[in-house]
Amino acid sequence: MDPQHRKFLETCWHALEDAAHVPAEFKAPIGVFAGCGMGSYFYWNVCSNRELVDNVGHFLLRHTGNDKDFLSTRVSFAFDLGGPSVNVQTACSTSLVAIHMASQSLLSGECDMTLAGGVTIELPHARGYLYKENEILSPDGHCHAFDHRAQGTVFGSGAAVLVLRRLSDAIADGDHIWAVIKGSAINNDGSAKAGYLAPSVEGQAQAISEALVMSGVDPARSVMSNATGRAPRLAIRSRSRR
Repeated sequence: MDPQHRKFLETCWHALEDAAHVPAEFKAPIGVFAGCGMGSYFYWNVCSNRELVDNVGHFLLRHTGNDKDFLSTRVSFAFDLGGPSVNVQTACSTSLVAIHMASQSLLSGECDMTLAGGVTIELPHARGYLYKENEILSPDGHCHAFDHRAQGTVFGSGAAVLVLRRLSDAIADGDHIWAVIKGSAINNDGSAKAGYLAPSVEGQAQAISEALVMSGVDPARSVMSNATGRAPRLAIRSRSRR
């Protein structure tokens, strides 16, 4: 099994335990929205084992624990989850888009709880890189996000899963709530990007504006103040990072 699938499966169960709602005792549909990185483990490690390939076959090896298309459905199968199970792949924004889609599923009534997140494990693990000018990798090995020293990114490995519920349901059940999602939005720049790998300022500003409208938050007020609107809200019930 691809380490990404295995680690995500483990992290999902850790998140459910931390949320104090195991699937067997939760009498409502639980959804899964998630994505992972490129499955290089399958090609370099699994397919290189000729005896394994001959005995099991490429189809079963790929579909039972190594293909991106089956990350979320394996979780749903292993934990007997009856809600929507959707694999989300939007490159660097995958986990956040998964959370947005999970939120929409909750608000529409498709399910009453969701697991949302993602996983990436670089293989070979903990390898370095050679910096090349005009590429996206950082020249100093550090990612200075939202900083004047920002010059590029650094790839890493990890997994994170959120357990989400409608705020009213979480409060009614006495759940521990880490945070509340007041609103979210997604869009795309189309061909207005600064470059195919670089988003446009206008597109990001539009997504932020839409999220603020959905949340009912006045952008002129402090981000720590209470919202004046009555937009639906979602509770982040637990989180897990590995």
